[in-house]
Amino acid sequence: MAALDPLHGKRRVVLKVGSSLLVGAGLKAAWLASLAADIAALRSDGVEVVVVSSGSIALGRGALRMAPGALPLELSQAAAAVGSIALAQAWRDALLAHGIETAQILLTLEDSEDRRRYLNLRSTLNALLDLGAVPIVNENDTVATDEIRYGDNDRLAAQVAVAAGAEACVLLSDVDGLYTANPSQDPAAVRLDEVREITPAIEAMAGDAGSGLSKGGMRTKVLAARTAVRGGCDLIVTDGRIANPVAALRSGGPRTVFVADDHPASARLRWIAAMKPRGRLTIDAGAQVALDDGRSLLPAGVVAVEGSFGRGDPVEITGPAGPLARGLSRYTAEEAARISGLRSDEVEAALGYPARAALVHRDDMTPWTR
Repeated sequence: MAALDPLHGKRRVVLKVGSSLLVGAGLKAAWLASLAADIAALRSDGVEVVVVSSGSIALGRGALRMAPGALPLELSQAAAAVGSIALAQAWRDALLAHGIETAQILLTLEDSEDRRRYLNLRSTLNALLDLGAVPIVNENDTVATDEIRYGDNDRLAAQVAVAAGAEACVLLSDVDGLYTANPSQDPAAVRLDEVREITPAIEAMAGDAGSGLSKGGMRTKVLAARTAVRGGCDLIVTDGRIANPVAALRSGGPRTVFVADDHPASARLRWIAAMKPRGRLTIDAGAQVALDDGRSLLPAGVVAVEGSFGRGDPVEITGPAGPLARGLSRYTAEEAARISGLRSDEVEAALGYPARAALVHRDDMTPWTR
C-alpha cells in the first residue's frame, strides 16, 4: 500500500507548476498564496524545495494584450521577456510573506544535458538551498527556440530534480494521477496509486492531450517519470487545481507515485562509474587519506595530470598504489595542471580568476571498480 504522505522522510523536493494552474485571466494570486503556505510548511519540516514554474509566456501575453491563439515564435519570445519579470515577482511576493527568499534560474534543456553546464547548475542549486532560498526555475523561453515549440516543464522538472539530487519531484497537474484509461471517456478507468516499473502497458495508458495554456499531457509525465526514477527520484502526479495542493497530497490525497529505482546519490554514482575517463589525476598519499575519509579532492594533493578533458568530464583518480576513484573534474586539463600542488588560497592567483575549492567534489566521485 502506498504511504499516506509520499513526501515523508524526503530531504529535497522539486515542485512543478504548470501555466494553467498559475494563470487564468491573470495571475491566480490566491492559489499561489496557498501553495506558498505549503512550501513554508515543507521547509518547517526540514525539506528543501525547488520550484519549476511555467507561466512567463501566459503572463506576458496578457500584459501585452495579445490576442488568444497560437503565437509565432518571435511573439512567444517577446511575451516571455515581459512575463518572466512578472512571474519572478509573483513568486517572490508570495514566498516573502513567509520570510522566504527566492532566486530565479532560467534554463534550456541543454543546461541539464551538457556535463559542464550540469555541474554549474548543480552547484548553483546547492548553494542557493544552503543559503535558505527557494530557486524558481523556468525554461529560458526568451531565447529558446525548440523549447518553446516542443518543450515541456514536466521533462525539465525531472532533469532539475536529478541535478539537484532530489528524492521526489511533484508534478502539480490538472489530473490527479495516471489512469488505466481516460476517466472522462471510460467510467471503468482506475487510477494507479503506485507504479514500480514503466512498462509498455503503462506508457500505453498515457494520453497526449494538454489543456488551455499548458503544453504537457500525461504522456510527457510518464516520460518525465522515466528520467526521474532512473536518477533515484520518485515522481508524483497529483491534482494541483485545488488550494493547498501539497498539503492535500501529504494528507493522503489522490496521486500516482512512480517509485524510484534507487536513492538519488546511488543512481548518480552509478552514472559516473559507467563513464569512460578522459584523463587521469595522480594524487599523493595525503590526498588519498582525505578521499578515504570522504572528502573532496583539492588541488594541493595532485602530483600529475594526464589526458585532455574539459570541465565536467570524467577522470580517473590514481594514488601511489593504483586507481582509487572516478569523478567529474571541475577544471579543464590545462587548468588542473596549472593548479596541481597548490593550496586553495593560491588557486585564484594562479588562474587569474575566482575558482572552486575542489578539483573533484566528493559528490561527483565514486570508488574505482573494475
